[in-house]
Parts: sequence; C-alpha cells; structure tokens
Amino acid sequence: MKKFLTAAVLLAATFSCQKQSEPTENSAMKPQKIVVYHVFTRLFGNTNTTNKPWGTKEENGVGKFNDFTDTALEEIKRLGVSHIWYTGVPHHGVIGDFPEIGVSSDDPDIIKGRAGSPYAVRDYYQVNPDLAVDVTKRMEEFEALIARTHKHGMKVIIDIVPNHVSRHYEGKNNPDGVTDFGADDDKTVEYAKDNNFYYLPGKAFSVPDAKNGYKPLGGEKHPLADGKFEENPAKWTGNGSRLAQPDFYDWYETVKINYGVSPDGKKDFDELPAGADSLDWKAHYDFWQGKEVPDSWKKFKDITQFWLGKGVDGFRFDMAEMVPVEFWSYLNSHIKMTNPEAFLLAEVYNPSLYRDYIHKGKMDYLYDKVELYDTLKHIIQGHGSTDNLVPILEGLKDIEHHMLHFLENHDEQRIASPEFAGNPWKAMPAMVVSATVSTSPTMIYFGQEVGEPGAEDAGFGDPSRTSIFDYIGVPQHQKWMNGGKFDGGQLSDNEKALRNYYSEVLNFTRNSSALMGEYMELHSFNRSQNPAYTNKAFAFARWDKSQKLIVVTNFDEFQSVKTTLKLSPELLKAWNLETGEREIKEVMFGKKKTTLRVTSEGAEIDLDFGPWESAVFEVR
Repeated sequence: MKKFLTAAVLLAATFSCQKQSEPTENSAMKPQKIVVYHVFTRLFGNTNTTNKPWGTKEENGVGKFNDFTDTALEEIKRLGVSHIWYTGVPHHGVIGDFPEIGVSSDDPDIIKGRAGSPYAVRDYYQVNPDLAVDVTKRMEEFEALIARTHKHGMKVIIDIVPNHVSRHYEGKNNPDGVTDFGADDDKTVEYAKDNNFYYLPGKAFSVPDAKNGYKPLGGEKHPLADGKFEENPAKWTGNGSRLAQPDFYDWYETVKINYGVSPDGKKDFDELPAGADSLDWKAHYDFWQGKEVPDSWKKFKDITQFWLGKGVDGFRFDMAEMVPVEFWSYLNSHIKMTNPEAFLLAEVYNPSLYRDYIHKGKMDYLYDKVELYDTLKHIIQGHGSTDNLVPILEGLKDIEHHMLHFLENHDEQRIASPEFAGNPWKAMPAMVVSATVSTSPTMIYFGQEVGEPGAEDAGFGDPSRTSIFDYIGVPQHQKWMNGGKFDGGQLSDNEKALRNYYSEVLNFTRNSSALMGEYMELHSFNRSQNPAYTNKAFAFARWDKSQKLIVVTNFDEFQSVKTTLKLSPELLKAWNLETGEREIKEVMFGKKKTTLRVTSEGAEIDLDFGPWESAVFEVR
C-alpha cells in the first residue's frame, strides 16, 4: 500500500504546479484530434450535497441548462475539449407534474428511478423540463446553451434513441404535419410495415414482478404507484422482449420501434446495392430517393432534422446495432445532406458489425468498448498484459479513425471507484495510450478529470456508476464547480494535479499533428529483444511530415522501468534517421530528457520511468 500511495503522490507532485495548456491560436488551421466532453446535463450544475437515496429534486437538487455559464464553458474548453455531448436533453419520463406546460407525471411503475432514464424519451420535439429555470421557456433555454457552446468554439452533440421510446410516449409538441408515434398503427396485428410499434393483440401489458425487494420510488406512496399501467394491446419491450409482462431486468420502461423488420426477420424495405460499403454518403442519399421506406424511418429523419435546425452539431445514437443498417444509411445520409460536418457517434458492441455500421450505415464513430476499453480496464486492474493491446490495434487498423476511445462514460464504472481501480492515478498510462494511439476521437466523462468515484447510494442507480436515474449530486465535480465559480477552489492539491494531467494530455493531442498521422507499435520488437522491457510497458511511434513522436508508458504500479527502448528496423527505415547521438525532449508534460543513439546496427533510447509514468518524446 505504501508503494501504491507513493506512485500517486509522485505523479501528483509532477503536475500540481504546472500551468494548463490550451489549444494554440492556429490549431484550427490543421486536422486535429477530436475531444468529446460527455456530460450528464441534469447533474452538471447541481450544487446540492444532500444526496438522500430516492431524494426528490427539491431535496437533492437538479442542474439546469443555465448552469453551463460562460465561465463553465470556457473552463471546459481549456481542458482541451472540442465537442460537448449533452446527455438527457430530449424530454424523457420523469416523476412529477409540470402544470405550467400541461405535462403530467409519469407512472412510477414504468419509470426507473425518480428522475427517469434519459433513454426512455417521452417527447422528441421538446426538452426535459427539469433542465429549465422557466419550464415555459425550456426550449429557448436550450437554444441559448447551444449558442453559448458555439460562442466558446465547441460543438453540441445530443442523444437520439432510435431503438425504443418511453412506454408513455406523448408527442405534445409535434411540428405541423408530424403525427405521433403509433397514432396511425393497426393495433389488431403484431406487425405491419408502417406500424411504429410491435403489438401483442388480445393481451394487455402487465407491470413486471419486482425482484430483490425493489419498490418504485423506494416505497414512497404515490397515487400512480399501484402496480398497474394501462396498455392494451401490449407492445414489445425495448430490448426485444415479446412478453405482455416483461421481466424485471428487461427494458420495461420502453417499447421497441418497428423499422420494417417482421417478427421472423423479413425486411420490408430495399436492400443496399452491392458495393454500397465503398460509396460515399451522397451516393447513399441518392439511392434512397424515390424509394418507399417504413414510417418509423421518416419519423426519425424528421426528428434529427428538427434538432439540426436548432443548431445541434451531431448525435450519439443509443444501441444502434439493434436497428437495421439500411436505416442508418437512410438517416445519416439525410443528416449529412443538411450538415456535411455533423458528428455521428453510435453505440455498437459487436465487433463483427463495426465495418457495416461505418461503411454501410455511414457512422462517423463507434464506441471502442469491447476491445480497447475492456483490455485497458483489465490492465489497469492489474490482471492483464500490454501484449494484448498489439493484436487489438492491428485488427482495427483499417477503421482506427472511426473507433472512439474512452475510459469512462455513463454506463461504465468510475475509474476511482473501488470496483474499478480505486485510485484515479492508476489509469493515467491508459489515458495516455487511449488518447495518443490513433487518430480517433477521445472522450472523457464529466468528473473523471477530478477523480469522481460514483459512490453514492442514489436510489435506483448502483454505486460505482454515477446514477443516470436519480436526482443526485456529484461530489468531486461539485468541488471543482466551487459554487458556480468553476475554478476548482474546493479541490485538494492532488485533485487539482489530476485535472491538470488530463488537461496536459488532451490539449497535447489537440495540437499534435503527428497524432493525425502514422502509427507503428514498438512493443513487440522490444518484448523480443529486451528482457527488461516487460508486459507492463507499452511503446509506439506516431508521425507525419512535420513531427516524429515516441510514446512510452509504464502501467506497473510498483516497479520502475530502467532500460533502453529499441527502435524497430521498420521505424528506422520510415524515419530515415541519421546516425549519431542526440538529446530528445518529452513534449506532452515537458519534464524529461533522454538520449537517442542511432548506429548502423540500430537505434535505442534510454528509459527511466517511475510507476504509472508516461512520456512523449519528440525526435527532431
């Protein structure tokens, strides 16, 4: 334990006194890495520290659009951020009435938590009233947030959840000519091409039987919490359950959208032509012109066009692999026709589908969850070997730019939670690798940069993940907020150092041209040539015409790395280095220098790395 703490203290000391970097004035003149700040909108600005399990918004507080002040946005920008993904913007199911706008409470029997899941959207043409200071002007407040975000040089991403909607969907704000989901459905049949939902004719919906002692709202009495919800005929549940009474662990708060795929898997729409994976989005748009598509396709096209019209710059698509790839070709090509620069990110977990959803579905980016994230997490926890990174990166080489990297998001455990790493500094080598190993975007989740452990007993949400279902405060993030000053005034020196570390990494990636260039791993060569180079180290080269970098990390929490790093013959050929000895400097953190020796027999660099230490050396 002493060595564990020492590593964290040494790293903190390294960064506690450094000035945060910022994007340079001419940084927008060249291709840059994208950095996404993923923020749970309802939680960001909440300064209330009560954190009562199942607490109401009056008891536990709730953040607002207006909490993203100019100061807050400028500090997010200074962290190195280019895009903000505001989660939970569309109006989803919430417990509580809003009489000012004629919105009644959702039923606790089909809502998870008290604040509700942002992935059970109730009205796609309005925003969550909880997020507004004046609920009668809630859309205007969001439009103002879009404008503020743009003013600070960042782009806006929101969620679209095409696979399912709230079981209590109620489109009260549809534009003229837009009919509501299910309004024209033939409910006497299980399936019809233009039905928006799948039905179970002759069967009424039943609320799932609770498990593990669960009670809606933690057992609090509520007039609607009676174990019943009127839905006749019952609809298929969001995760595909065809039971009138879904299981408690099904997505029972949602209903599945029908995209023209019959229950036996038959597709009632045109297939993409051969070679569609090699065609650009304009050709995909042309392909769909004049073709009859299922009604649900048109509805989501209209929804995304509505939000583009509000100034939104892109979308994160929830559970995209549960929706046919042809729909994505249709939707995304229409989005790109409106905004060719739109940022399109999809949640896809099946690696066998990656290339279809990128090339046929015209997604810009997919989560790199089940390969890179899962492997890095295993290494961080002390179980895995960096040897496992090599085949993963090689296997994704043809689509590396499209695989968004992250170490936290709203679905995953917080790094600082005991269930993940316990100490946020333990993940810093993984952060460096994740951010620098490819041309893909990097994403961080708010609070990650100050070591938020997600430890609260929020009610419905489980500790180790910051709850997306409850009204709750985020303690470490609140310390950085410092009552709305957004200056980190309540953070300890160690926590300030951690945030500064993230700032150094992210800003470096934004400003380094080499990170948008070539990649070559040095790990395998050194593992075969040098016994002192262990499976807790990882090294690779990045370069373009103007910059050559060597990235070295040490994942070991106890042992230093004192050896030489050998440059492979392939890298020497690519770089065409002159023989001789030269000093090279560390350029991400600016703290280290070492010697590069190039001879007719090869090249090597002296390494002296402490636990969890990383460096990026520039070779001139």
